[in-house]
Amino acid sequence: MNELRYVYAVCRPFEAALQADLVGVGGAPLKQLEHGGLVAVLSRVPEADFGYEPLRAHLEDLDWLTATARAHQAVIAALTTVTCPLPLRLGTVFRDDSGVRTMLEDEGDQLRELLARIDGCVEWGVKVYAEPEAQQAPSEPAAAGQAASGRDYLRMRRTRQQGADRLWARADSFAQELHTDLTARAAATRLHRPQNPELSRATGRNILNGAYLVGRSQSEEFVECVERTKDQEPGLRVELTGPWAAYSFSDPNGDEEEAW
Repeated sequence: MNELRYVYAVCRPFEAALQADLVGVGGAPLKQLEHGGLVAVLSRVPEADFGYEPLRAHLEDLDWLTATARAHQAVIAALTTVTCPLPLRLGTVFRDDSGVRTMLEDEGDQLRELLARIDGCVEWGVKVYAEPEAQQAPSEPAAAGQAASGRDYLRMRRTRQQGADRLWARADSFAQELHTDLTARAAATRLHRPQNPELSRATGRNILNGAYLVGRSQSEEFVECVERTKDQEPGLRVELTGPWAAYSFSDPNGDEEEAW
């Protein structure tokens, strides 16, 4: 059976040992391939699953994709405890060890630059959601149904819409201020597109979807800053995730967000 090389991340050489029972995709053992002062963390995978055409087909299989993504993330998370890995995209494969070495050689300068940027840092995610339902009094739906006239009904609808408009404006101002505060505490930031609620299944409208590259030694202060904002504004929800490997900062073509 032909085997390909599945690469999870590129790191600087590190001496700390990974957990003994850590395995990669499909339960395969991990290997470190060093070249030019860089280390590629990889495992072997069957070409029958990870060749170009089979992989395209598998990406339509949600169960397969979920299992592979979990295995991929588990390796990255383990690496994050011992070094600052540069995560590669899910399904990054090469024909053989020589192909991996060629990648490290050809992209070495860029990889070293990215590793220098994230050195000593982790990524935190911060989201702000506006929830107009939380602002609506429990009696409002009933009152709307008991309106004495069409004019009363329209007036109540207009009042609710004006309340929602005020919430969106307040949410935008709150999110902008929070992002500015967090940016001052981060080495780099990324503003992602607001999440689609149908895909994320999160309630409310996503106003802020930010990623922040923060030094490990500054992370406690960063987390405390976010925690202080929770429950600060009625109808707004703040969510913090992390610490993660620097996924949002591993793309050399990604533009840094410095303003709202």
